[in-house]
Amino acid sequence: MAGQEDVRRLEALNEYLCSRSYLAGYAPSRADEEAFALLRGPPDRRHAHALRWYKHIAALQTQTSSQAPDATKGKRLQPHWSPPDGTEQPKLRLYNSLTRTKEVFIPQHSNRVLWYCCGPTVYDASHMGHARSYISFDILRRILMDYFKYDVFYCMNITDIDDKIIKRARQTHLLEQYRAKKPSATQILQDVLSAREPFKAKLAETTDPDKKQMFERLDTAVTTALTPLQGAAQSGTVDVLLEEAKDLLAEWLDSQFGSQVTENSIFSLLPKYWEGEFHKDMDALNVLPPDVLTRVSEYVPEIVEFVKKIVNNGYGYESNGSVYFDTVKFDTSSGHAYAKLVPEAVGDQKALQEGEGDLSISADRLSEKRSQNDFALWKASKPGEPSWESPWGKGRPGWHIECSAMAGSILGSSMDIHGGGFDLRFPHHDNELAQSEAYFENDHWVRYFLHTGHLTIAGCKMSKSLKNFITIKDALARHTARQLRLAFLMHSWKDTLDYSINTMESAIQYEKFMNEFFLNVKDILRTPTDFTGQFEKWAVEEVELNKSFYEKKEAVHEALCDNIDTRSALEEMRTLVGQSNSYMATRKAAKLLPNRVLLQSIARYLTHMFQTFGAIEGTEPIGFPVGTNGQNLESTVMPYLNVLADFREGVRKIAREQKVTEVLQLCDTVRDDVLPELGVRMEDHEGLRTVLKLVDRETLLKEREEKKMMAKQAKMKVPPSEMFRSETEKYSSFDDTGFPTRDAEGKEISKGQAKKLRKLYEAQEKLYNEYLQSNQNGS
Repeated sequence: MAGQEDVRRLEALNEYLCSRSYLAGYAPSRADEEAFALLRGPPDRRHAHALRWYKHIAALQTQTSSQAPDATKGKRLQPHWSPPDGTEQPKLRLYNSLTRTKEVFIPQHSNRVLWYCCGPTVYDASHMGHARSYISFDILRRILMDYFKYDVFYCMNITDIDDKIIKRARQTHLLEQYRAKKPSATQILQDVLSAREPFKAKLAETTDPDKKQMFERLDTAVTTALTPLQGAAQSGTVDVLLEEAKDLLAEWLDSQFGSQVTENSIFSLLPKYWEGEFHKDMDALNVLPPDVLTRVSEYVPEIVEFVKKIVNNGYGYESNGSVYFDTVKFDTSSGHAYAKLVPEAVGDQKALQEGEGDLSISADRLSEKRSQNDFALWKASKPGEPSWESPWGKGRPGWHIECSAMAGSILGSSMDIHGGGFDLRFPHHDNELAQSEAYFENDHWVRYFLHTGHLTIAGCKMSKSLKNFITIKDALARHTARQLRLAFLMHSWKDTLDYSINTMESAIQYEKFMNEFFLNVKDILRTPTDFTGQFEKWAVEEVELNKSFYEKKEAVHEALCDNIDTRSALEEMRTLVGQSNSYMATRKAAKLLPNRVLLQSIARYLTHMFQTFGAIEGTEPIGFPVGTNGQNLESTVMPYLNVLADFREGVRKIAREQKVTEVLQLCDTVRDDVLPELGVRMEDHEGLRTVLKLVDRETLLKEREEKKMMAKQAKMKVPPSEMFRSETEKYSSFDDTGFPTRDAEGKEISKGQAKKLRKLYEAQEKLYNEYLQSNQNGS
């Protein structure tokens, strides 16, 4: 009976297993183990599925059991596999002003990054100080998005309500009215002299060295314009005076009539114009627009509600129609701390008053506060200032509250990154932190505070308010947006950057170095080959270059993880190009083509990095775009240039064989004079194909002039007696002065030819004498 039961059990098992996978990736279940234990031995061959299953279970038990070592005898099993140890990958660290150290970057919401950046106060032209901040943050933003693959949500504000804007708009309006009245020359002279009296007093009282220097420059300009008018006022010279004295005249007009300017639209026209100019400048610099742009003038209702809640939470108080933040109450409350960024600056009245604004630091305003460290959340409007309705009467927002209310409306109670210039740390950002954490009743409104370094001009501080600045438009008239960005990339984003001739020259040379590499690789890739011909056997040189390629990529990654150190990243990229250039030069010397696939990989990687940094616009596969159409221009004209180069090479070959020097000179003229005017560089290499490169026309013309100058300088050093002796392919015999008497074939030089050579000889004699004379003079 037991035997029949075993047979029935075996048949049932075999039927079940015929539709079940139990080999690849299979692990036995408890039912498998129980069924296996009931069998007295392996099934016979009639039950094929059961037999295979039995052997598989037996093998698995053998692998896991240490009790039956003999069961594996004679069987081959897969050896044990273990994963590699691997290496620890570097983590992105950012310099956090809240801790003054580099911290591991951990977004609050998985991969999403909420970022708020302080935008400009728009009352004048954007300058290189703005570029320092916004290009730097654009670089950081692009790297976080395109390199580290974070989902960045970027919000920026426009400050279009501010003491500076109000004062500038009022003065501009009054000065325009003054000009429109067309006052007489005598009246202008009288008014300027009247305006000069309070200005002189202000100059004498000023102790700040930078402001004093600015006032002194203005005073000198006005004095110079006044001198010709000592006798009688003349219309032409008065126009010059009006232009030179417009700032102090506007100040004087404002002191007399400023309180009469009450129309809100007057205060919106100025910031609207300058905001438009700011956006044009950012576009010209290839700075990405924000995902959200907030304007203070559009958020006044939200600002009023924000202030109300701060007051309701016990951290604000009303005084004479204004509302102030109670720094003492906040700082002594559990879970709060005032001035997290720059605690040592608390009590710095100069900084605090600058933060309040010129129109808000009168004695009566300062006396309204409970503590001298308190700051305005809402300002009661005085005559001559724009105003909005509020529970405390007509007024306008304080400066610091603007960012808190707008950022809170868009990003909520806590953001990952807040960015701004270094000079905004105190009091602006410290006050933002305090009032926002008072509103949300938390201690983490900002997780990472990033501050870009100052920008100096040849070592001097730049300031819009001091009228010591270079506008972005002026900078772009001297250098390209890419060159400016490269200059920023070559310096740490958080340190001071000196905008100088040396700084820009370094950027220009870096661009030129990289561009030459890209042009060389493009030329190699244009070399005709079939598909399989692209893949060549790698020798030691290719293996070594590829090894270095991966080492440099790793070094770039480490640099970017280290507080987004673009300076070190660019140096690693420069080194990689230097090694690639050496490899190409070695292959060229051996009359061999470099490995195109390897060089293409390197060039594409470098191009991708420059695209990530914002130094290359568009989707150029390799190198910097050429002309306005980028890659389309190159792909369009290169086939024609290749035909020209092949035809020219054929002509040169025939001319050399036939010794037709005039034709060879014409071929050189095409290369040296004609093509550079069209933005084409043609390079001849002995024994190799002609190289063609599309380069900026101005660059090529500059190179041509430098080449001519160097040739002239080199030629000056050659004595006339030696100038023809080196040309052995043309001449075989010379007289005592070095003048040729026979050509290369031994024939006498004809009279006509000798006359031409004599002119060259005399010209060289003149050059050489100039050279000797300059050396005697020590120049």
